[in-house]
Amino acid sequence: MKLQKWLVGMLLIVLISIWGCGTVPPAKEGKGPPKIALVLGGGAARGFAHVGVIRVLEQEKIPIHMIVGTSVGSLIGALYAADPNSLNLEWLSFTIEKEDIFDYSLFYSKMGPVQGERLEKFIQTNVKAKTMEQMKIPFYAVATDLNEGNTWVFEKGSVAKAVRASSSIPGIFQPLELGGRMYVDGGVTNNLPVDVARARGADIIIAVSISKSIRNPQINNLIDVIMQSISIMGRELVTYKSRGYDVLIEPNVGDVGMTDFTQKKRLMDAGIQAAKQAMPRIKKLIEEKS
Repeated sequence: MKLQKWLVGMLLIVLISIWGCGTVPPAKEGKGPPKIALVLGGGAARGFAHVGVIRVLEQEKIPIHMIVGTSVGSLIGALYAADPNSLNLEWLSFTIEKEDIFDYSLFYSKMGPVQGERLEKFIQTNVKAKTMEQMKIPFYAVATDLNEGNTWVFEKGSVAKAVRASSSIPGIFQPLELGGRMYVDGGVTNNLPVDVARARGADIIIAVSISKSIRNPQINNLIDVIMQSISIMGRELVTYKSRGYDVLIEPNVGDVGMTDFTQKKRLMDAGIQAAKQAMPRIKKLIEEKS
């Protein structure tokens, strides 16, 4: 009898223990880190400011999960997406000269005086990934489909072709013909492609615009006229179309000419300063969305 009571008591203790364990609420799972996109806008030589922004993001350990670039933004973006090292990017940027980009044809072309082959060769030589699929950070180059008049996003295939298409300023560069279609600079339709990043799942978009202000530019020839006109158009597109970013970084570069490759250090410093000013906002957003 005593043995039966003892067994019943032990059974009750076990049941109570099991019941108690079952009623403990499960630990809440965190949302995980947000997916951060870096969107780099067009602006020709002013694009060296992008290098300064990237340097600060890397120093502050801000993770970049995708890069979307238009025109020079696609060039800087491709270099970094293939080799995410800001020191290497900065060193290489200091070596870039106008002659690496602009190969003026000796023969008249009704499509544009600059062929674009030298730019493509520069990318093939200096970007460590040959295809978009090989990028260490997912990368998207934005161009304009001249036949349809729409934004076109390169997300697979040749990096060199994609960046060349994205950077082919109409009236200066000959359009890139690819697959039966003609492509020109992405800035014609989407100079700050925030929507491209959002459509690909970005939770936080850090957009870098280098076309906010245009003060005292150097306008001395037809090339300068076309470049300045493209810059003005790009600024208006950013103002009226490129909404939806979470953080907008606007380096103070408006007084630098579009073809001025002599002020790289000043442009990079402008990018560094603007990125540092935006850092509290970036860190707050990451904390809120984690």
